[in-house]
Amino acid sequence: MWGYLRDRRRFVVFGGPRRVSTEMRVARARRLLDSLLTLGPTFIKLGQLLSTRPDVLPPEYVDVLAELQDRVPPADWENARTVLEDELGPVDERFDDFDRDAISGASLGQVYTAKVDGDPVAVKVRRPDIEGLVEADLRVIRWTLPIIVYFVDESRSFSLRNLADEFAKTIREEMDYAREAEMLTEIRGNFAGDEDIVIPTVYDDYSGNRVLTMEYIQGTKISDVDELDDRGIDRSQVAERVERAYLQMIIEDGVFHADPHPGNLAVREDGAVVFYDFGMSGRVDEFVQGKIVDFYVAVANQDIDAILDALIEMGTLSPEADRATMADVMELAIQDARGEDIETYRVQQIIGKVEDTIYEFPLRLPSNLALVLRVATVVEGVCVTLDPEFDFISVATEYLTEQGYREESIRQFVEQAGDEVQGTARSLLRVPPKLESALDRVDREDFHVRADLEDGNGVVDRLARRIVLGMVVAASVPTTAFLYAEADLVAAGVAGAFTLVVGAALYRSFKKRRGIRTTPQFTRQNLRERRND
Repeated sequence: MWGYLRDRRRFVVFGGPRRVSTEMRVARARRLLDSLLTLGPTFIKLGQLLSTRPDVLPPEYVDVLAELQDRVPPADWENARTVLEDELGPVDERFDDFDRDAISGASLGQVYTAKVDGDPVAVKVRRPDIEGLVEADLRVIRWTLPIIVYFVDESRSFSLRNLADEFAKTIREEMDYAREAEMLTEIRGNFAGDEDIVIPTVYDDYSGNRVLTMEYIQGTKISDVDELDDRGIDRSQVAERVERAYLQMIIEDGVFHADPHPGNLAVREDGAVVFYDFGMSGRVDEFVQGKIVDFYVAVANQDIDAILDALIEMGTLSPEADRATMADVMELAIQDARGEDIETYRVQQIIGKVEDTIYEFPLRLPSNLALVLRVATVVEGVCVTLDPEFDFISVATEYLTEQGYREESIRQFVEQAGDEVQGTARSLLRVPPKLESALDRVDREDFHVRADLEDGNGVVDRLARRIVLGMVVAASVPTTAFLYAEADLVAAGVAGAFTLVVGAALYRSFKKRRGIRTTPQFTRQNLRERRND
């Protein structure tokens, strides 16, 4: 935290930003990773959340924290048994053949296998006494983040202000197994009849707020490509099923599984994709769904203006951002990521380039989009692991076309163009009378022009301040020299000190990286250097 503050302001409360090398940031990120692991379950989850927030941390931190795995040794069986029996009653009476050895352990819970009426089930049990620990850690986080907010710029402040509340909401939802059961059941219903997607059934009578019992479905881990090849499974087809499933969840259904890492995805013998662990899941409202569609269509069409419009309307890009600079960044990112064909580039490469600029430009992630961004990047990575030649954009474009979104976009464009033509025609009819009226006023010498100067960035104020400081320095230097020549050393010393203070203030106003300096320029060489670093 201290290093983060000093990077923003050299002396914490004042001073310019420090220049920090990539190696230094990676070393710091490694230390942060170790600290999060030591601090326990809540901070492991916090690290995972931060790995999806490139608007808060530099890309080096995001890359390191992405390695944080939620895998810890399971709690002692007797403690887990207490939780289980408090929720459901005696284990031996409720379950058949309950295996006391957990098959997996995580920071908030652990999973056991058992049987119900002869059917194999997976029983997820929340860690004992985890609620008090999480609440105590959340109080620490809520106390810490406002301190950092005070010292950061407006864009970072926007992201940090909602981070604590977002994290508290996310981790409490993940501890609520009743909510997970509800989300799992809803998503399962959305894929009813789809034989390519398999989602476990929830056993409601054997579940509660701290225990979740569901159908146990075995499969090959989706990242085990050798095993998939041995079983004769078409990996490219599996990748397409995964992408289409997430497109349906986000764009069509509005509720989605938000933790698609390889440990939560498996493949059955028939090639169907199995989804596990719905503790991290989310919802998307209709407005955001529409903007996500607009974004995908704009990327497929390589329409830079439409991409920026979608980002602004989603709240990801500040409306006050330098549009020309951001357009250059987007254009270079797409050009650098695509192949010879316009639809061979990968969405992860595009988002990765954008993430690299989020820390330095006025891009921000509203809480309702953080999980969507994480899903997009992780899913693309899973698909490319299955098939290195997999074309994410091509499949997304095909899906949007099948659902009629691209035709709808074209229809809206035609309607908008028609409205603009009509507006232009009306304007042409109104211009001659207005022009004649203005010329009559000029002829009567009754024509006035009023101009208002917009200075949202305070450029004029800084110019005025520099002019005043410069004039004071210009007057103080000969005054100090005159006093010194007249042998009035005390007065000369006071005048000299005053001159130095004013001169330092003038120098500092020119050293600040803001105001009337030109905006940073991004080139292909910049992007290559960043990728190589």
